[in-house]
Amino acid sequence: MQIQLSDAGKKFNREWIFRGVDFIFQPGKTYAITGPNGSGKSTLLQAIAGSLNLTTGKITWQQKSTEVADDKVYHYLSLAAPYLELIEEMTAREFLQFHASFKPLISTVTTDTILQLIGLEKAADKQIRYYSSGMKQRVKLAQAIFSDVPLLLLDEPCTNLDISGYDLYHRLIKDYCSSKTIIVSSNDQMEIDFCEERIQITDYK
Repeated sequence: MQIQLSDAGKKFNREWIFRGVDFIFQPGKTYAITGPNGSGKSTLLQAIAGSLNLTTGKITWQQKSTEVADDKVYHYLSLAAPYLELIEEMTAREFLQFHASFKPLISTVTTDTILQLIGLEKAADKQIRYYSSGMKQRVKLAQAIFSDVPLLLLDEPCTNLDISGYDLYHRLIKDYCSSKTIIVSSNDQMEIDFCEERIQITDYK
């Protein structure tokens, strides 16, 4: 998926979070948005997701050379972020099946396969409310990475993960996301070391 930002800017009250962003995210490439905590990385990512209106400028999305309306963009992307909540009354199996009912999974995996890949097969039928923070993050990554969409947005994707979780994250990206446009918002070099291009948010203040 191609995303083009033209003179894009966002401010809250009188403070500019970013402005003057002219950038094209190319299909199938990987990008990192970096910058200090609180600098606006997540705000830019939410704008790219179409969930936040710009103050100035515009964003256009194209899938296979066809422009996507801003109210349809969500069909083409998946997002994992610390501020997104899981349905904790569900089990992991139920949650992934529910998610797949409105955003289908890639054709090479099943729910059971995903649970095995993320190491939660033994806890598949336990309510998510009883999961550790790391287990919950694995579920968040799974619903985003295994969705059959061309655009993957990740905001601090390894939050609450241990070293084995970082290894899992990189393995899933390598094995299942080779054809996707990926944009990662993070300062953690271990989260963004595979990204081909980097955008420093402080360049647009």
